[in-house]
Amino acid sequence: MIAFLAFLSVLLAFGVDVSLPALDEIRSSFDLGPGSGAVSLIVTTYLLGMAAGQMFYGTLSDRFGRVPLLLVGFGLYAAGALGSALAPDMNVLLAARFMWGVGAASPSVLRPAIARDLYEGDQMARITSIVMAIFLIGPALAPSVGELIMLAGSWRFVFIGGVVLALTAAGWTVRFGETLADENRRSVHPAAIGRAFRTVIRNRASFGYILSMTFSFGAFFIYLDSGQPIISEIYGRGEWFALLFAGSSISIAAAVLISTRYTTRNGAAAVARFGVAAHVATAAVFTVVALTTDGRPPFWVWYAFLCLMSSFNTLLTPTANALAMLPMARLAGAASGVLGFITIGGGAFLAAIIDSRIVDTVTPMAIGNLIYGLLAFAALAWAWGGSLDPVDPESGQVDDSGRTSPILATEGD
Repeated sequence: MIAFLAFLSVLLAFGVDVSLPALDEIRSSFDLGPGSGAVSLIVTTYLLGMAAGQMFYGTLSDRFGRVPLLLVGFGLYAAGALGSALAPDMNVLLAARFMWGVGAASPSVLRPAIARDLYEGDQMARITSIVMAIFLIGPALAPSVGELIMLAGSWRFVFIGGVVLALTAAGWTVRFGETLADENRRSVHPAAIGRAFRTVIRNRASFGYILSMTFSFGAFFIYLDSGQPIISEIYGRGEWFALLFAGSSISIAAAVLISTRYTTRNGAAAVARFGVAAHVATAAVFTVVALTTDGRPPFWVWYAFLCLMSSFNTLLTPTANALAMLPMARLAGAASGVLGFITIGGGAFLAAIIDSRIVDTVTPMAIGNLIYGLLAFAALAWAWGGSLDPVDPESGQVDDSGRTSPILATEGD
């Protein structure tokens, strides 16, 4: 189960990570000019496609099951990857990347729904953290894989790998089987869908954790979108990109894996609080360093702060995800869709605001991480006042019949 969920995670991240080493060649291929910020749209468009598909898959999977919607997503994923590889110009490439992202939304939204079908509370947070730690091996290796592929051909061959991954995922999904229990299947009538969305949005705990993740994603996507241009254009170390990206991914994976022990011992809420607080403190120091060095601190100083901020920031994702989903056992798919739509779409938008200001200094990255970190902490504090008890999607009230584990009693502190 952990291997399957981790593979779904690798699939959605592959579309971003393997393309990063190809950005310079794509920029040259379409005559975008050196240092053109338009190339970052290749990442942003993919993320927006992921956000757009979230509620579609989540809602329909609550009625028809996880497997059929995963297979639909894999089909779009493969079509988008193939279209990206064959794109004759930048506009077609961006359209194909959007479709690729819509396909990637399927494993993105259904992975936490599958985990919620099988686990809950701290146990779900621990499993999700392990999955994330394994998944982060993918980002560590994907840029190197992309560079190796480009040694044998053009950047277009890099995207063909997405087709192979989608076909592999489809076969594994059929073998893994369905996880949605019959009693948890819900109507797709518009009124029922509307009630499900309102239930998620009006639940203070769930929505608070969702908002916290949105600001957290905004901070992380700044690096995801602008890391390659910063390393290549500002610091002139583009040939090191794959190795540096791997190093940051390994540091994040190590932090998440270590946190699983503390999740079991202290609870998901405590790990979420620590991760956000540590991220804010690190971003504050980084901002001072950036401002006192005219926005260009020594490369290894910048890289050290980057790894620390990303590692602390990522601790929030599996824990807040589990806590946001905890009251939503009876509408896990719709809840996961709302979560993904807001966090990924909102995070991509927030990152784009900062990315457009990163030209020849890293100061915008530092300030962006600090501001978004503070907002994430504020949303987290607001979520603490909400209840994590299971909710009846029909009435929106606490449903004691859904309380299946005594672990729920320890989550509210």
